[in-house]
Order: sequence, then C-alpha cells, then structure tokens
Amino acid sequence: MSAILKIVLPFIFLFGISSEDNIQNNIVQETTTYYFIRHAEKDRSDKSEKDPNLTAEGLKRAQIWAEVLKDIPLDMVLSTNYKRTLQTGAPIAGRKQLSMENYNAGNGYNDEFRKRTSGKRVLVVGHSNTTPQFVNKILGEDKYADIDDTENGALFIVQILPNNEILDQVLYIN
Repeated sequence: MSAILKIVLPFIFLFGISSEDNIQNNIVQETTTYYFIRHAEKDRSDKSEKDPNLTAEGLKRAQIWAEVLKDIPLDMVLSTNYKRTLQTGAPIAGRKQLSMENYNAGNGYNDEFRKRTSGKRVLVVGHSNTTPQFVNKILGEDKYADIDDTENGALFIVQILPNNEILDQVLYIN
C-alpha cells in the first residue's frame, strides 16, 4: 500500500490547496475542493437486502481510504444514509475527528449544498451512479459515466477555484 500512497499523494497534494499555506501568505481560502468516493465492497450474499453492510474486503478498503486521505485536510465528511456509505466514511471521519453528515444524493449539487460547502475541503461518499452524476453536475457536463459495480477504488477530485474555474481528475486506488 505504501507504493500506492507514493503515487497518489503527489496528485492529491498537487490538486489540493492548503488553507495553512494560504493563511501564511495572507490569502483568503476561497477554493472549494471535493473528494468523491464510492462506498467500498458491499455484502451481496442476500439479494433481498436493500441496505447491506460492507464485506470484510470492504471494511479493509475503508481503512485504506483513511490511510490514503490521512494527510489531506478535510473540513467535512458527507455520506448518504446507507450502511455501506457510512461504514466507508467512518474510518476517515474518525481519523480526522469529524462527524459524518448526511447529504441527499437525489438533490445533489443544489444552492444549499454549494453554500454549505463553499471554500471547504469535503469528502463525499456515494454510490456507483450518484458519485459520477454529482461530479457531472458540478462540471456542468456529462463527462463521467456511472461507475462499474465492481469498481470501488475511484477517487474523483473536483476543485472550484476563486475565479470559478473548475478542475477535475480521477485517480484509482486498488
């Protein structure tokens, strides 16, 4: 896993703007940075279960996400109100000493959400369809398709700069 971190962290830091650096340089932090992940591997053993827990592999991936994001300053951790998203975000929120807050994936990127997250660094834990749809809504274009149901390691990073320029990239953590 350390090899993954050595590859991924420079990209995350390159994309992230540290508020500490901005304070030292007397620059007001106005950049909003979103980190989007899909929930980790869910238990598929009971097809009738609408809200399954994570598998052992999924719980391990949640810990990997916490490790990958450990040096990234976050202001908020948002999750849909499902066991699998809450269980994915919990190790990250715990490590950051943040409470997890719910968001409604159906409403997505609305005025209330923009106001609530403006100028912050926010982790958003979602689903195979809601995560790319949310990113697309921010970008104002249909750039990303739904995530394949077997893919649980995609990290979407979206930044809204003070001049309203939007930057995005996707990294894959396996």
